[in-house]
Amino acid sequence: MQEISPDELSEQLQNSDGDPLVLDIRHKEDFEEWHIPGSINIDVYDELTEGSEQAKEALSGLPDNEQIVTVCAAGVVSETATEVLRELGYDAVTLTDGMNGWSRVHRHAEVPADLNGTLIQVARPGKGCLSHVLISEGEAAVFDPSHYLDEYEAILDEYSAELIGVFDTHAHADHVSGAAELADRHGVPYFLHPKDALAIDATPLEDEQTVTVGSLDIEVIHTPGHSEGSVSFDVAGAALLTGDTLFHDSVGRVELGVEAGIEDADVERNAATLYESLQRLLDRPDDTVVLPAHDPGSPEPPVTATLGEITAQNDDFSRDREDFIAELASDIPDHPPNFERIKRTNVGQESVPADELAELELGPNNCAAE
Repeated sequence: MQEISPDELSEQLQNSDGDPLVLDIRHKEDFEEWHIPGSINIDVYDELTEGSEQAKEALSGLPDNEQIVTVCAAGVVSETATEVLRELGYDAVTLTDGMNGWSRVHRHAEVPADLNGTLIQVARPGKGCLSHVLISEGEAAVFDPSHYLDEYEAILDEYSAELIGVFDTHAHADHVSGAAELADRHGVPYFLHPKDALAIDATPLEDEQTVTVGSLDIEVIHTPGHSEGSVSFDVAGAALLTGDTLFHDSVGRVELGVEAGIEDADVERNAATLYESLQRLLDRPDDTVVLPAHDPGSPEPPVTATLGEITAQNDDFSRDREDFIAELASDIPDHPPNFERIKRTNVGQESVPADELAELELGPNNCAAE
């Protein structure tokens, strides 16, 4: 079987020379919702499942001077596409596990910030998720980790750092958190605000609490609205980890907890609460580096912007309180896939078998309000 691993494809796409042609054979609507950047779509999924001969005509017009990587949801039907292409004389391989595999890819890079330590951003391009590892004087803290824990273990080993705590900015709705498991593996506290730790064993975070990592003080800022327990972290006055409260071009949506049945609130009240939370963040200096937990598209770390840049480019800051509430309460984008189960899992109300996690998370994050 001719295959390419998701990590190998990721490396090739990061290099400017000799990129393969990524061919997504899923239905058009699935492709438009979520795909590998730069890929093309030829919707021959049904033809390939009904009989490969029917797909040959649609696939015969592709360029023949570059390798073709076929993609479907799980790497099964795309294997048939690869076989057809090879019969037609193309150099074709299948992306192992398809978009499921692409969702597992992680990349990391250091964040330029004026700190007595190192701040590393871990990007998950297949989900648009961003997590962070802070290291100072041999101690480390991890923020918003995915459940692919080997990625974070490798960073701890690379920097010879001892993990002292794991933090979630909130109970996520688009991916299953690995924070509690990572903390348990190292015998260190898992921190989550009690408003989101509904049925999970977590060390509570409190507003204006200070946590120290090495020589760096981290201030906890309770910034509810996206969720009742959302917090942001001020890292030594130089960086703000804003979770899903504030993105570079948008803000967090406010209805997910309500619609998942875990918040006794309403959308308008949450929007008003988020407005007040954002005002607290605006008190920081304009040169503060803002690091959210998501970025649309396929983020290449480090994804950064200063607070001054965000207030200038983010339309949500141009609205007064009433307009802000009205806009967020009425503008409801598509929900993240399976968000109810993911949200319940992250607050401790449901347990998902390990072999179901990857499929549960498939799809875009859709956690921004716009």
